[in-house]
Amino acid sequence: MSSQRAEEPHPDVQAFLELYDSLDAPAFSEITPEEARRNFEEMRATAEPEIELASVEDHTIDGPHGDLAVRSYDPGTEGEDRPVILYFHGGGWVVGSVDTHDGVCRNLAADSGYPVVSVDYGLAPEHPFPEGLEDCYAALEWAADRADELRASPDKIVVAGDSAGGSLAAGLSLLVRYRGGPDIAYQLLVYPSAGDATVTETYEQNKEDYFLTEDDMAWFRDQYFESEIDMGNVYAFPLLADDLSGLPPATIITAGFDPLRDVGAAYADRLADAGVPVEYHNYDDMIHGFFSMISDPVNLDGAHEAHDAAVSDLHAALE
Repeated sequence: MSSQRAEEPHPDVQAFLELYDSLDAPAFSEITPEEARRNFEEMRATAEPEIELASVEDHTIDGPHGDLAVRSYDPGTEGEDRPVILYFHGGGWVVGSVDTHDGVCRNLAADSGYPVVSVDYGLAPEHPFPEGLEDCYAALEWAADRADELRASPDKIVVAGDSAGGSLAAGLSLLVRYRGGPDIAYQLLVYPSAGDATVTETYEQNKEDYFLTEDDMAWFRDQYFESEIDMGNVYAFPLLADDLSGLPPATIITAGFDPLRDVGAAYADRLADAGVPVEYHNYDDMIHGFFSMISDPVNLDGAHEAHDAAVSDLHAALE
């Protein structure tokens, strides 16, 4: 897939980067995971759009490692067998929550007309790989079992996520193919951490100055993986899998100034080579994290364009 970056970030992105740098926030490697989570929550607290839906409900379900929180969003559209989007938030497997991605899920529900279920999977280092993935599998089973209550079809489940959440969605699709679990109809992978980005040209281009840094990524990996052996697991990095045939159709979104751009593009290529239908969208003047920047104080046209593209792909594939 064509994977490029513009000569410079979009002016609105550049303004965000300058603002972010001016905050002089501590690097993830300088603080504890708990502090990192608080900082991330505070940063995202004012960045969610005001989107009213028919209902937004919090649920507690049985997870493999204890109670698991999920939040369901219903846009109030008609029909009893609508597709449902199961969403896994980004945050390097260490930070983030259903609250930090509330706006993203509201927007996806409103624009698609599909219910969305957001999953508060266990975070590292308290829940290292593969515990978060196992939580996601439990949430998939819950969504399939509760499809009637969600007024959704168990045959039209979309797994979606950004960054670490995109890697979880991709890994879950592989895991379901192996286990024979509930069917997944589609994958929406937003700048997924699908492989080892450190060996790519894009990583060298973008590992500093564009929000997600080399040190951040190393810190996230150190929290998530208990051993280097885990980093060779195909369910952690699906790009390592020898065989990607039979996986659900996918939309993959990347950003030009993102160190993960090449692994996202490579995963799109691998899926296509395996006969999996793929729609690929690269936003060459955007940065990692842009998909969530859909409201003031950081409201990017590119983010809305990416949401529109994702929803268009979902409608074309599922209706």
